Amino acid sequence: MEHTQADDSVIIKFEQPAEQTIRGITRISGFVKARNFVPIIDALDLEANPRSSKVGPVTAAIRESIIDTPDEFPFKTKGILLGAADYERLERGRFRVVFADTETEGILDGGHNTLAIGLHVLGMTGIPEAQLRKVKLWADFRDLWNENRGVVASTRSAASEPRKDHATDDLDFLIPVELIVPEDVDDPGIVEAFSASLLEICAARNNNVQLKAEAKANQHGYYDDLRALLPAELAGRVEWKTNDGGAIKVADLLALAWIPLGLLDPMPRDEDGRTVEPPLPQNIYRSKGDCVTRFERLMSSADVTGEIPGVYRRELSSRQVKSALEIASEMPALYDHIYATFPKIYNEQGGKYGRIIAVAKLNAGKRSKVTKYFGAKVDYNSPEGFIVPLVYGLKALMETTDEGTVRWRTPPYPFLERSLPAVVKQFKLLLAPLQYDPQKVGKAPETYELAYNAFETEYLRLVSKEAHR
Repeated sequence: MEHTQADDSVIIKFEQPAEQTIRGITRISGFVKARNFVPIIDALDLEANPRSSKVGPVTAAIRESIIDTPDEFPFKTKGILLGAADYERLERGRFRVVFADTETEGILDGGHNTLAIGLHVLGMTGIPEAQLRKVKLWADFRDLWNENRGVVASTRSAASEPRKDHATDDLDFLIPVELIVPEDVDDPGIVEAFSASLLEICAARNNNVQLKAEAKANQHGYYDDLRALLPAELAGRVEWKTNDGGAIKVADLLALAWIPLGLLDPMPRDEDGRTVEPPLPQNIYRSKGDCVTRFERLMSSADVTGEIPGVYRRELSSRQVKSALEIASEMPALYDHIYATFPKIYNEQGGKYGRIIAVAKLNAGKRSKVTKYFGAKVDYNSPEGFIVPLVYGLKALMETTDEGTVRWRTPPYPFLERSLPAVVKQFKLLLAPLQYDPQKVGKAPETYELAYNAFETEYLRLVSKEAHR
């Protein structure tokens, strides 16, 4: 496998290749020697894979197998799955492959294998194990690999011939590799159908490791608009792709997004023609996965997104959904505002917030007391079950226009400054019956109803006061 100088192609040399073709898709499978796999790592990241790989027990076991039983390694792993829409058949089991659209083409499955193999290669170059142990995520590995490309190339060249003593520290062990390509690259119809199927093939092949719905949605481009609308400092801290690092889970953002999205009327139908119902209010706290799944269904609707020609991603086309996402981009900051002010208001109304058992446990020994999304310093870390129902209550401050767009009925921050104490006074009434247990509070439908009604009451009171001025 070698880079050509004429283009951005990679040559894959298979040992004992076999081919199968079904309905326009050809699968080429066989073994690839590790030294011939190095340029694949040079050429590809994991954009096409639904998850970024991370170091852990899986990668450790793969590296151990390579070192201890290299002859058995190709039979212990399912290997690597590659996909590309453009290729050329050469001689002696070689194929020139062009990975043009790296969002959908490239390493479709086998990211952990690729990471483990890459770490093994870096170890052979003489990089100390202590330095390799600092690699936690694929991004860390990529940085280290790029820094040592020259020595990797030298090591690969030195390992160009198999060692007679069958030692395990060479690059001659075999890796199972599958390459899927269009049956006929000169037929535009076949190539288009093949490219359209890559995403589903990738998702299906990753099901055995519980591919998360948010990872697939990210590949479709469903998060692009929300990511662009968020403040840059927050968007950069979100784990948009599973295992890609980030202090904030995308599922938390999507759960909050359903507060304004739930106002859409009518709700769109998904790609299967079913109306997408908003999640139950309590599921914003107790079932983030449900919120993610419903978001994916919403964004898959032809009334919400359309295909981007040639790249098989989708872009937002609905003004109504865009307006809801604009408000959704404000929800993390509003969450943090309520998070920061709720304990103080609670105490001002005669409560002793720090003595609530769940609060005391959460703050015991904690050095860092900061808000969830923007990391502002606060007096208390608060259980999410106490905060989410109040954040949901902000829905009472939103409305749908005649055009179906979502907007604020009143600016939220001035309202919170004036009226949050009155809302908290009502909200506190449910804490004692629920034993001050944040799990019970966060999961109880009545807490969301009470919070919504409290916000609604205070809004109507505000409107009434302004009308009588």
